[in-house]
Amino acid sequence: MAGEKILVVDDEREISDLVKSYLLKEGFIPICARNGHEAIEMIENENPDLVILDFMLPDIEGPELCLDMRKISNIPVLFLSCRSEEIDKIVSLSSGGDDYITKPFLPGELIARVKANLRRSRTASDSVMSDDEIIIANNMVIDGQLRTVKINGEVVNITAKEYDILYLLAKNPKRIFSSDQLFKIIWKTTSFDSDNKTVAVHISSLRKKIENPDIDDKYIINIRGIGYKFNHTLIGK
Repeated sequence: MAGEKILVVDDEREISDLVKSYLLKEGFIPICARNGHEAIEMIENENPDLVILDFMLPDIEGPELCLDMRKISNIPVLFLSCRSEEIDKIVSLSSGGDDYITKPFLPGELIARVKANLRRSRTASDSVMSDDEIIIANNMVIDGQLRTVKINGEVVNITAKEYDILYLLAKNPKRIFSSDQLFKIIWKTTSFDSDNKTVAVHISSLRKKIENPDIDDKYIINIRGIGYKFNHTLIGK
């Protein structure tokens, strides 16, 4: 894993240069943006493989910028922040972020997280998600090859993690997955208690994008105290 282009979005030159030096030592190609406007331009023109995004920027907050990024790209976004409150992590993940690390950070941890997120973006999340099946459920079409979701023919802008969760559940509609299982499969790492909240945040965000609150038939069903499953009655309808 080397040669990937990493976009570092941070207005603090000292931090930006430090992250850049860590990335260069590992064989990555770092490019830098100082604000949200530059970041969007670089995503469109440079096609980076991953974004390291500061929570606070001079022209826009990181979570808001992440939402804008998700309109044009599903590349992994690693938030970098001096704020360690749980609500900031939840907001970052809800906006489409894939990971969150607080300042000050150890070089080894940053690089490990960068590599882990790059690896997850390239590989299937689990053997149950390894093919290119097209799944039709009510008015939704999930294309396993294109990794797209359409509702009534319109593409829904969801993050890579949200897509992986949806595809996993829809491909196994009669199976109930606990939060712990989902985290281990989708994030490819061991789950801790706090990670259950990460899964819940992603599923809540996904539901808001694919479900109509005025319609009783929901795509994702929460089995209280157990986990989540796809509404199998909608498959093939």
